[in-house]
Amino acid sequence: MNQYETVFILTPVLSDAQMKEAVEKFKAILTQEGAEIINEENWGLKKLAYPIQKKTTGFYQLIEFKAEPSVIAKLEVNFRRDERVIRFLTFRMDKYAAEYAAKRRNVKSTKKEEN
Repeated sequence: MNQYETVFILTPVLSDAQMKEAVEKFKAILTQEGAEIINEENWGLKKLAYPIQKKTTGFYQLIEFKAEPSVIAKLEVNFRRDERVIRFLTFRMDKYAAEYAAKRRNVKSTKKEEN
Protein backbone atom coordinates (compact mmCIF):
# COMPACT_ATOMS: atom_id res chain seq x y z
CA MET A 1 0.00 0.00 0.00
CA ASN A 2 1.20 3.46 -0.90
CA GLN A 3 0.58 6.66 1.02
CA TYR A 4 -1.29 9.36 -0.90
CA GLU A 5 -2.42 12.90 -0.31
CA THR A 6 -5.32 14.47 -2.18
CA VAL A 7 -6.38 18.10 -2.12
CA PHE A 8 -9.60 19.16 -3.74
CA ILE A 9 -11.42 22.46 -4.08
CA LEU A 10 -15.19 22.59 -3.75
CA THR A 11 -17.34 25.33 -5.26
CA PRO A 12 -17.96 28.27 -2.87
CA VAL A 13 -21.74 28.34 -3.43
CA LEU A 14 -22.23 25.25 -1.23
CA SER A 15 -23.68 25.51 2.25
CA ASP A 16 -21.67 24.14 5.17
CA ALA A 17 -23.82 20.97 5.25
CA GLN A 18 -23.45 20.40 1.49
CA MET A 19 -19.68 20.82 1.73
CA LYS A 20 -19.43 18.29 4.57
CA GLU A 21 -21.66 15.87 2.65
CA ALA A 22 -19.37 16.10 -0.41
CA VAL A 23 -16.29 15.41 1.74
CA GLU A 24 -18.02 12.43 3.39
CA LYS A 25 -18.87 11.05 -0.07
CA PHE A 26 -15.20 10.98 -1.07
CA LYS A 27 -14.12 9.54 2.28
CA ALA A 28 -16.75 6.80 1.87
CA ILE A 29 -15.39 5.95 -1.58
CA LEU A 30 -11.92 5.56 -0.10
CA THR A 31 -13.03 3.40 2.82
CA GLN A 32 -15.20 1.19 0.58
CA GLU A 33 -12.14 0.49 -1.56
CA GLY A 34 -10.11 -0.52 1.49
CA ALA A 35 -8.13 2.68 1.97
CA GLU A 36 -7.02 3.73 5.44
CA ILE A 37 -7.60 7.44 6.08
CA ILE A 38 -4.69 8.86 8.07
CA ASN A 39 -5.51 12.56 8.24
CA GLU A 40 -8.19 14.96 7.09
CA GLU A 41 -7.98 18.74 7.13
CA ASN A 42 -10.51 21.38 6.21
CA TRP A 43 -8.61 24.48 5.11
CA GLY A 44 -11.81 26.48 4.72
CA LEU A 45 -12.79 29.09 2.16
CA LYS A 46 -9.73 30.52 0.41
CA LYS A 47 -9.12 32.85 -2.50
CA LEU A 48 -8.03 31.12 -5.70
CA ALA A 49 -4.87 32.24 -7.50
CA TYR A 50 -6.92 32.72 -10.68
CA PRO A 51 -10.64 32.45 -11.51
CA ILE A 52 -11.91 28.93 -12.24
CA GLN A 53 -15.39 28.63 -13.78
CA LYS A 54 -15.91 32.34 -12.97
CA LYS A 55 -15.33 31.68 -9.26
CA THR A 56 -12.60 33.41 -7.25
CA THR A 57 -12.88 31.41 -3.99
CA GLY A 58 -13.31 27.76 -3.01
CA PHE A 59 -13.45 25.37 -0.06
CA TYR A 60 -10.11 23.53 0.22
CA GLN A 61 -10.00 20.02 1.67
CA LEU A 62 -7.02 17.71 2.25
CA ILE A 63 -7.20 13.95 2.83
CA GLU A 64 -4.16 11.79 3.57
CA PHE A 65 -4.61 8.05 3.15
CA LYS A 66 -2.97 4.70 2.45
CA ALA A 67 -4.38 2.73 -0.46
CA GLU A 68 -3.65 0.50 -3.41
CA PRO A 69 -2.89 2.32 -6.70
CA SER A 70 -6.14 1.06 -8.29
CA VAL A 71 -8.18 3.09 -5.77
CA ILE A 72 -6.82 6.39 -7.15
CA ALA A 73 -8.39 5.90 -10.57
CA LYS A 74 -11.81 5.31 -9.03
CA LEU A 75 -11.46 8.33 -6.72
CA GLU A 76 -10.42 10.64 -9.56
CA VAL A 77 -13.31 9.48 -11.77
CA ASN A 78 -15.66 10.49 -8.96
CA PHE A 79 -13.92 13.86 -8.63
CA ARG A 80 -14.44 14.47 -12.37
CA ARG A 81 -18.12 13.44 -12.26
CA ASP A 82 -19.02 15.62 -9.28
CA GLU A 83 -19.87 19.18 -10.35
CA ARG A 84 -19.15 20.46 -6.81
CA VAL A 85 -15.40 19.81 -7.32
CA ILE A 86 -13.60 22.65 -9.11
CA ARG A 87 -10.06 21.19 -9.01
CA PHE A 88 -8.28 18.21 -7.44
CA LEU A 89 -4.77 16.87 -7.14
CA THR A 90 -3.72 13.45 -5.83
CA PHE A 91 -0.11 12.39 -5.48
CA ARG A 92 1.83 9.51 -3.97
CA MET A 93 4.01 10.55 -1.07
CA ASP A 94 7.57 9.27 -0.89
CA LYS A 95 9.05 8.39 2.50
CA TYR A 96 10.35 11.93 3.08
CA ALA A 97 6.99 13.53 2.33
CA ALA A 98 5.27 11.00 4.62
CA GLU A 99 7.73 11.81 7.45
CA TYR A 100 7.18 15.54 6.96
CA ALA A 101 3.38 15.09 7.00
CA ALA A 102 3.62 13.09 10.25
CA LYS A 103 5.73 15.84 11.86
CA ARG A 104 3.26 18.48 10.68
CA ARG A 105 0.34 16.52 12.18
CA ASN A 106 2.19 16.21 15.51
CA VAL A 107 2.91 19.95 15.63
CA LYS A 108 -0.74 20.75 14.89
CA SER A 109 -1.98 18.34 17.57
CA THR A 110 0.35 19.82 20.21
CA LYS A 111 -0.77 23.36 19.30
CA LYS A 112 -4.42 22.31 19.71
CA GLU A 113 -3.67 20.85 23.15
CA GLU A 114 -1.98 24.07 24.28
CA ASN A 115 -5.00 26.23 23.33
